[in-house]
Amino acid sequence: MSEVKKVVLAYSGGLDTSISLRWLREEYQCEIVTLTADIGQGEEVEPARAKAEDAGIKEIYIEDLREEFARDFVFPMFRANTIYEGEYLLGTSIARPL
Repeated sequence: MSEVKKVVLAYSGGLDTSISLRWLREEYQCEIVTLTADIGQGEEVEPARAKAEDAGIKEIYIEDLREEFARDFVFPMFRANTIYEGEYLLGTSIARPL
């Protein structure tokens, strides 16, 4: 298997992806690029950038995917009436494929 030189991590800035970032660095000693998808979560986006910077990440991307998320995922979800346990919409899980 070839040596891993660079990894792009879908990064939210939360506990899971922050631990993943550290694990990737220690396990592969590779360059890590973070990509944060802005799907309308508001004030959570910039703290993700700050956490990546604090972790020493040089390439940090934040992509505005709000339009694509609404058009390609949220509206079809509404049309399909996807409600979890009859109580709430699948907003978090529907964002993962994007």
